[in-house]
Amino acid sequence: MTDAERPLRVAFLSPCYWPEVRRGGERLVHELTTGLARRGHRPRLITSHPGLTRRSVEDGVEIVRHWRPPEGRLRRRRYEDHLSHVPFSYLSLLAGDYDLVQAMHVTDGLAAARWSRRTGRPSVLAYLGVPDRRGLVALRRRLEITVRAGRGAAAITTVSRHAAEAFDRWLGLPARAIYPAVDPERFHPCAPKAESPTIFCAASAEQPAKRVDLLVEAFGLLRRQRPDARLVLLRPRDARLSATLASTPGIELVDDDPGVLAPAYSAAWACALPSVGEAFGLVLAESLACGTPVVGSRHGGIPEIVDDPAVGRIFPQDEPESVAAALLETLELRHDSGTADACRQRAAAFSPARLLDAYEELYAELLGR
Repeated sequence: MTDAERPLRVAFLSPCYWPEVRRGGERLVHELTTGLARRGHRPRLITSHPGLTRRSVEDGVEIVRHWRPPEGRLRRRRYEDHLSHVPFSYLSLLAGDYDLVQAMHVTDGLAAARWSRRTGRPSVLAYLGVPDRRGLVALRRRLEITVRAGRGAAAITTVSRHAAEAFDRWLGLPARAIYPAVDPERFHPCAPKAESPTIFCAASAEQPAKRVDLLVEAFGLLRRQRPDARLVLLRPRDARLSATLASTPGIELVDDDPGVLAPAYSAAWACALPSVGEAFGLVLAESLACGTPVVGSRHGGIPEIVDDPAVGRIFPQDEPESVAAALLETLELRHDSGTADACRQRAAAFSPARLLDAYEELYAELLGR
């Protein structure tokens, strides 16, 4: 077997993993590790959790979960998140034999960069956010950590062109955009369309950057023209906020559960994401995979998803009137017989196969294969 044919030994570093945390970053780790394993490679995930160190094999991937020391004191002093587990991840790297290491968070990027300096082998920093000025100085040492991790990596990847351009603009570091994947087995049309015009938003109403309040205000304006319209939101954990939203005419709340998303996307006439600061906007791609058009803000990586009026609208102004107009136009796509196919075709650009192809190509470049 030649070196080019030998399975890659790739270590992935992530602060958290399933079932403890199931955000977009953890889903991306799952797609990459399980996909590479199916292609015959040998990925290993090194992560952390609150309990004792343990090892397991899940979905064909070896996972090492190190103990994560409490971070309350660091958090109270406003240091960068996910620092306490990093020494254990670094020691785990030294104990293994890897061709390449990929860090999924900047603090893990410190361990990966140090491993690269010691072994002479390449590492990748996968940055899942947008490195803009406001975010880089939001927590103590975040800027320093990001620069050290980025400079120590052989390559930096982002989830959108917008984020890659931000790396060059704010840090002077080149980055390669590789879009995340949408799992077609999980996200596909799986429920009939609602009888009345229905808008679904999968963003957390408790996070200010998601701007669900802007969507709620715009929905109030929309109801003047479409009084039968419904807005479906994820139920907030905050009881007061939940009660306020539930009492608003036309708004319905559903539990924030992974099994809820695909049926909710499928039944809706449109999915909305009014966020600022989104590096990509994965929920919009998931909605498209379910055949439902979308409405998004002009910020971040969202316009890279909504690139055709056949699959939705970008609202041009951060005002309720502009959002309401975009929602009304997108609801009308329900009556176009080609909308569902156009949405699914757009979502195909974010397939797991394309994600894996892009990373395999990057690994081959870095390893000189």
